[in-house]
Amino acid sequence: MCCLFGLADCRNTLTERQKNRLLSALARASEARGTDATGVAYGFRGRLHIYKRPWPGRCMYFRVPGEARTVMGHTRMATQGDCRRNFNNHPFPGQAGETAFALAHNGVLYNDGILRRRLALPETRIETDSYVAVQLIEREKSLTLGSLQYMAEQVQGSFSFTVLSERNDLYIVKGDSPFCLYYYPKRGLYVYCSTEPILRMALSNAGLRLGKPCQVVLEYGDILRIGPAGGLERGRFQGCEWAPFYRWQEMEDTSGENSYLEALMSVAGAFGVTPEDIDRLHKHGFALEEIEDALYSGEL
Repeated sequence: MCCLFGLADCRNTLTERQKNRLLSALARASEARGTDATGVAYGFRGRLHIYKRPWPGRCMYFRVPGEARTVMGHTRMATQGDCRRNFNNHPFPGQAGETAFALAHNGVLYNDGILRRRLALPETRIETDSYVAVQLIEREKSLTLGSLQYMAEQVQGSFSFTVLSERNDLYIVKGDSPFCLYYYPKRGLYVYCSTEPILRMALSNAGLRLGKPCQVVLEYGDILRIGPAGGLERGRFQGCEWAPFYRWQEMEDTSGENSYLEALMSVAGAFGVTPEDIDRLHKHGFALEEIEDALYSGEL
């Protein structure tokens, strides 16, 4: 249970002050889904920059340059990997052939250990399950719709990913974890968060006059590339929305599931639900992703 957030100011219509004001509002609102760490990545003068700290969003002071048109952010609720070790926090850096990139993930992956052993992926000090997605892209030696399709079809668990290249290509890989993307046509501006209520709250708190947005609808299995000039390119990955995530007999343990369940129980009170209610629903066969979606939609 983390939150993805960010913006793509394709026509560079926001001033530096407006951009950082909007990022601050997005990070603060995204605390609803995680306060263990916050980070952003952006491309500037041909290089990728990552700034992250084991702090909640409200404690971050953003100084993203005005020329940085696309910024990808993340607030974390830690389920695997000590957030005090900053290398365990999102976004994660990667190198696909000659392309540097950063990746952020919302969800829990359950087969990261299996993939590392089966594919003989390089050893890493990073303990977070999400990092295997970086290694899978690196293994393909390119950052394309095809390499992201390969990655998404290898991992098992709950996920939506954002990936940013040093050239300001922003990729969105939409799995079963929520994602909401707004586009402001008069400005050529994209803004996103994991959920629409969080996005609306952030936009209201930012207090910027951006005009009327339209929502870019993303469904399970979609891969979307937003180019530096705002052009869109789409791809798809194949997968089963629920079934593959719970083949525990194929795995060595259920620590990933237990961590995810504990995370849901730990935040239940903020939504007027008891931890016992969460546990009871899970024992009655509800998938953890279903329970999370119900929490944030107010259906519990």
